[in-house]
Amino acid sequence: MTGAPQYQFSGVVTVFHDRRLPEEAQPAGYAALIDAYGLGVPVPLTLAAIGQRHKVYEAEDWRIYTPRHRPDDSLTGHLTFALRYEGLDLCVLKALFRRTGPASIADIVRGAPTGAFARRVWFLYEWLLQARLDLPDARAGAYAPVVDPGQQWATEGTSSTRHRVKNNLPGTPAFCPMIFRTPALEGFVARNLADRARALVADVPADLLARTAAFLLLKDSRSSFQIEGEDPPQERILRWGRVIAEAGRRSIDLEELLRLQKIVIGDARFVRLGLRTEGGFVGEHDRSTGTPIPNHISARHQDLAELVDGLIDFDRTAARALDPVLAAAMLAFGFVYIHPFEDGNGRLHRFLIHHVLAERRFNPPGVVFPVSAVILDRIDDYRRTLESYSKRVLPLIRWRPTDRNNVEVLNDTADFYRYFDATPHAEFLFSCVARTVDVDLPAETAFLKAYDQFKTRVKAIADMPDRLLDLLFRFLRQNGGVLSRRAREKEFAGLTDAETAEVEAIFAELNPRAI
Repeated sequence: MTGAPQYQFSGVVTVFHDRRLPEEAQPAGYAALIDAYGLGVPVPLTLAAIGQRHKVYEAEDWRIYTPRHRPDDSLTGHLTFALRYEGLDLCVLKALFRRTGPASIADIVRGAPTGAFARRVWFLYEWLLQARLDLPDARAGAYAPVVDPGQQWATEGTSSTRHRVKNNLPGTPAFCPMIFRTPALEGFVARNLADRARALVADVPADLLARTAAFLLLKDSRSSFQIEGEDPPQERILRWGRVIAEAGRRSIDLEELLRLQKIVIGDARFVRLGLRTEGGFVGEHDRSTGTPIPNHISARHQDLAELVDGLIDFDRTAARALDPVLAAAMLAFGFVYIHPFEDGNGRLHRFLIHHVLAERRFNPPGVVFPVSAVILDRIDDYRRTLESYSKRVLPLIRWRPTDRNNVEVLNDTADFYRYFDATPHAEFLFSCVARTVDVDLPAETAFLKAYDQFKTRVKAIADMPDRLLDLLFRFLRQNGGVLSRRAREKEFAGLTDAETAEVEAIFAELNPRAI
């Protein structure tokens, strides 16, 4: 290539960037490009290499290809391999294009002006860098999709006549996570959980459904605080629950996010509301010195306005062309990685899940899926999901402690938050939504049915106020269906032995303790 610098591609290795290979193999595609061009980017979750066997297989975060898949040791060779076999990693591609400069990419296009690969690379260069190459518009070649929809989730797309490609990227240059098609995600989408949820509640009486919805809403609101290690007063839990109930009714913009943050925080005497004006991190402080010990470093405050605009634009455009759960994962986890506020990010992150699902009418009308409650039950999985990206990004961020025991980021990190692999996040969120549909919604409806039947049948034995019926029910549920001696001698001393036995038999028959 004219005037292009020469870069050395790695030979056969057993370790690459601290990752052991399952056999001696030569890194290919993105792995080869990251190494040869010295790209400071998060290494993809799965890397590719050329092994000695004549069978493609996966092991230990590697996909090992056969010798016949070996690309030329050149920019074109490994870039072609990456786009063909590894899908799009926009963070790697943008860093690569910055390193190669425009001439090398223009040479690729001039070498094969009608080739689908060259036109895809050309489009991606101009789209990612928002810079025009010195090339005339394409005049021939069938329109090719920028994203291979067989590998990654994409939109229907719009035509780019300059490049003769279909831009089906699931986002904008300002914010565009990618999600790979996996058997787990294909299975979740095929189940059509939204229709299943509507079918579950179709025959539930309106009053019972309203009570079910109210309980699930309260459960989600309380759990969202508990995830953050907070135990607020009931009034604050109820207030946030009312906000969750309104999710999807208002479009998301900065003003709305600021309104929600104010509600989340409540007492803002010691918290600065609005976008951060300094660094941010999630982690601990050294007990002796106060020095930050980050597990995650948030986006630089200088980049927040642009990144939040990207999130908002994504929510208004591409998110509406994707499966609702996939879109919710991309938006919500993108928000929590950016961490735009000093406090309240976690609860707003989970609110955005509700926002997308409600706006897209994924959940039945008036019913909130208690996603936060499922997350609380699976808190270790949730943290592993967050760390699936944070751990890969953290070593790439250069920072120093400030005199306020905060962090100051010293390098350009904005693209780390724009372009990330959201596949683990989508799988996790879909599993949470599936549990609410398969377990929580039918269980809560069944529980309330059993509770109503219990009250009706016990009232036929002994007429008592609802307050005492509720207490009786709770005592039985807490004590394995048997009324304790203390309860029989105090609160329910008025019941005869025969009546007590009959009440316990009713409870055992309805079996609400097992729900």
